Amino acid sequence: MVRRNGEDDVMESARKRAPKSHAMHAAIVIAAGFALIILAGTLLLMLPFAAKSGRATPFLDALFTATSATCVTGLVTVSTALHWSFFGKCVILLLIQIGGLGFMSVMTAASLLVRRTITLRERMVIGAGFNLDSYGGIVRLTRRVLFGTLLFEGIGAALLSVRFVGEFGLLRGIGMGIFHAVSAFCNGGFDLMGTPDDPFCSLVGYAGDPLVSLTIMALIVIGGLGFFVWSDVWDRKCFKRLTLHSKLVLTTSGALLAGGFVLTLLFEWSNPATLGGMTLPHKLLAAAFQSVTLRTAGFNTIDESALTGPSQALACMLMLIGGSPGSTAGGLKTVTAAILALSALGALRGHTSVVAFSRTIEPRSIMNAVALTVIGVTLSLGGACAISFIDSVPMHLCMYETASAFGTVGLTMSLTPTLSAVSHVMLIIMMYFGRVGVLTLGVAVFLRRREPPKLKYPSGNVMIG
Repeated sequence: MVRRNGEDDVMESARKRAPKSHAMHAAIVIAAGFALIILAGTLLLMLPFAAKSGRATPFLDALFTATSATCVTGLVTVSTALHWSFFGKCVILLLIQIGGLGFMSVMTAASLLVRRTITLRERMVIGAGFNLDSYGGIVRLTRRVLFGTLLFEGIGAALLSVRFVGEFGLLRGIGMGIFHAVSAFCNGGFDLMGTPDDPFCSLVGYAGDPLVSLTIMALIVIGGLGFFVWSDVWDRKCFKRLTLHSKLVLTTSGALLAGGFVLTLLFEWSNPATLGGMTLPHKLLAAAFQSVTLRTAGFNTIDESALTGPSQALACMLMLIGGSPGSTAGGLKTVTAAILALSALGALRGHTSVVAFSRTIEPRSIMNAVALTVIGVTLSLGGACAISFIDSVPMHLCMYETASAFGTVGLTMSLTPTLSAVSHVMLIIMMYFGRVGVLTLGVAVFLRRREPPKLKYPSGNVMIG
């Protein structure tokens, strides 16, 4: 008999899987909730006073923007800075905040303010939104999430305002600081930097600004680690005592950030359109920002359309991986990538099990990781092929856009605004599925109780490779 130690106090209850009906209920609530928020945001953005022109925004542009904001992506068909009025920008900011935290977290915050009891069914949906399947401690975790969000976004807004107030004036500078802090922490990727000459310039003008770049990078990383990891680090305060999940998140995130940084420097060092013309400190800063923003953030300080071929391939891979489970980020998630890498390494070494930090990964987790990866890659490739066929656009450009949409990143090679209505609808579906579909699939399929098979078949061998 294998004796368990007390390492995973918080995760121990997660081993008891929710019944299928409960999982399906949570999945339906999450999917329908996000859809209703997108619809409400679309209707608000279609109001004449939501646009600077005073005219109603076309339905598809409003729907695309509302989906991108709620799914914290950042892809746009119209310039956020130039097209939308103050009211429209406030709607977008609210959608980003709700989409990043999850609508159930916002509803829970309202319930806590009025001292209303959180029901068991609501706890189930909240836990599903955080990628947890345990109901214990949900309210405490939600309180920490809300407090941490206000704290980090507040600090980020204050730091960014230091730079923006001097450039845009007091009120507008503070507003810019708040907007970009929320957008960065929620991995939204929306910015207000567009000009008539360059409506989609993002943060290119701040490529050499340490205050803006480092603040945005810190918010992106913190938001992308995952709410459970925050709570675990706060409770245990020592890496050795962290849960296996937190260890995998932290080590994988660090490896991806370091690898992305080094490879970006290597691939873009002499590219005059990106890093080639910068000084050494600015190259290091811009390469680090590029590595961080590919983790589903959507801001850019270099021209994405000028990237070399290897950098585009690297970007697609990192965008598909995305952030960590239960975070504000999208994508297949870091733990999925870690499990696949460990499985491949174990197979090469001739092992029959997958081990990480002296813990054996359950076969169910490996199957889940494989399923999510196959779904994500298939959707991205299929969507890219369809857009390339419909709009007669080179395949590599389409792959960049679909990886960005499914990973809810928001980076673009200046292609999205030029696509047809049909392709825009496809990107909307991919953004929704990237943020909501994988989550609901995990809740409805991966988190339900595994019933033992009634009939066990004999084993069979097949040739691989």
